[in-house]
Amino acid sequence: MPLPFLTADRAFDTADDVALPFDDRERWRRPYRPGPWRVGAAALLLLLASFVLFAAVVIALTGALTGVPSSAAIVFGVALAVIAGALRLLRMGVWVSVRGLRQVGFLVSRTTSWGQVVSVRTVQQPVRWLGLPRTVQGQALMLVRRSRPADDLPPLLTTHNADFLGRLEAFDRAADSVEAWAAEYHRG
Repeated sequence: MPLPFLTADRAFDTADDVALPFDDRERWRRPYRPGPWRVGAAALLLLLASFVLFAAVVIALTGALTGVPSSAAIVFGVALAVIAGALRLLRMGVWVSVRGLRQVGFLVSRTTSWGQVVSVRTVQQPVRWLGLPRTVQGQALMLVRRSRPADDLPPLLTTHNADFLGRLEAFDRAADSVEAWAAEYHRG
């Protein structure tokens, strides 16, 4: 089964001279690939889910003999929750389209139309390391909107998040791409 949210279009790998290489700009797209930390964490969660699913099957088979299959349904529900969490983890990031910019978090997504965007710029500042409370010096892609001050918004991308930790060139490409989308549609 193809997972379109897992990979960015191949056009970003080959079209360095084209800022907005997508044919269909109406679709929401992530202008970068998810990083190895994010994919690794999702893979570990899916591995855990496979063990939990196996446990649900064993509980269901032994429960059928004893007449109490309700605990198997609870364990199966836990496995589905872990799978949903892994898929949501893979969807996290910045998505762009003609309609605006969407920052997808684990629980909350924020969508900003291009008309509300004042600027998108890369700044040097302390950033969170893999989303943990520890901060390190790095770069962040910041969104400035008309309706809210920039201090209230979390950074769109950082050099030390799960997508770009140890991949500074990938961060630069992704930041340039998001800035190009903002420059293109902020004018229009």
